[in-house]
Amino acid sequence: MSDDLQKQILELVSKSKTKVGVNEVTKSLDRGIAKLIVIAQDVDPKEIVKHLPDMAKQKGVSIAYVSSKAELGKAAGKNVAASSVAIIDTDPKMLEELIKKLPKVE
Repeated sequence: MSDDLQKQILELVSKSKTKVGVNEVTKSLDRGIAKLIVIAQDVDPKEIVKHLPDMAKQKGVSIAYVSSKAELGKAAGKNVAASSVAIIDTDPKMLEELIKKLPKVE
């Protein structure tokens, strides 16, 4: 993924209303309020977030990845690292533009 795309993802997270952490992201997907899921690629162990892509796909929610939990947490306004974030409210136009740039997941 390009640095430019990652910056756009983190910028959108910072400007959006979010739910942070695997449990909150899972609940957001269950409740149908998640607009975009962002997952950090440096999560260890990977099993922590392993269910999120399948769940998002079932719900028709796009997924974006960023390289760092620390950066994702900071963008979400937290002082701790975040394995995943659900964007639940944001600028629809910004969201749509970003989703168009994301790689398609099968």
